[in-house]
Amino acid sequence: MDEGDVRVVLNRWPSNCGVLCVPFISTTEAVSRRGAPLKEEDVARGRTQRAATVGVTEHGNSAVLVTVAPGGELLDRRRIDLTDRGLPTHPHHHEGSWAVGRYLNIPGARAPSLAEAVALVERVRASAARGARASLEALAAAVPVPIVSIAIRACPKLPPTIEERIADNRVQTFADSVMYREALATAAEARGWSVHWYDRERVFRDAATVLGREDVNAFLFAMGRSIGPPWQAKHKLAAAAALAATGHPAPRPAAR
Repeated sequence: MDEGDVRVVLNRWPSNCGVLCVPFISTTEAVSRRGAPLKEEDVARGRTQRAATVGVTEHGNSAVLVTVAPGGELLDRRRIDLTDRGLPTHPHHHEGSWAVGRYLNIPGARAPSLAEAVALVERVRASAARGARASLEALAAAVPVPIVSIAIRACPKLPPTIEERIADNRVQTFADSVMYREALATAAEARGWSVHWYDRERVFRDAATVLGREDVNAFLFAMGRSIGPPWQAKHKLAAAAALAATGHPAPRPAAR
């Protein structure tokens, strides 16, 4: 049975909801065109076909989330902040660096102890975990179909301790970004979503392959026109990641 065999009895969002809305099958009321109740496996298949995927583009302690259904229907676009106001956004890179003597000549620099810097990283990480859980809960409540997966930019390997991450001159430049990505991944997995780790250099090609196109740019342009501004490079990247993940589910890498 394909989707054409199902009479959809609900649901469309109001036309002013700000997103391109698509119907989904009610598991209690779905019927075939012949009027007979659908078999349980057919309902399950229809639910899977309408399941949604979230694509993420992170920037500092914020992220853009674009949610799509298989085939590319745009369901939701939003920006989220992961940490509480008043907390630093880059505790490894800024406060951590100051603690080991880097960047002390820049305006506003101060010299906390290494222990203070580590404790601050832990506070920011805990805040990011809470923010990720709350943000994904709000997204799941707003999208009219089940979300089953999320696509997040692949993370480089980090040393095992915060002290080592702060001390490493290269690692401290991206340790904060990894912290936020991992907060989102952990929150998603707690909701039962699968996590797909995408490669920024090839994700647009992967999205085009899933859609059966040579190039995905025209598709993303049309998607942006359907919802209106803002539709910037970060939104297109998140959308491409979501589209690619609908065809290439992947498990989370082993713990570092």
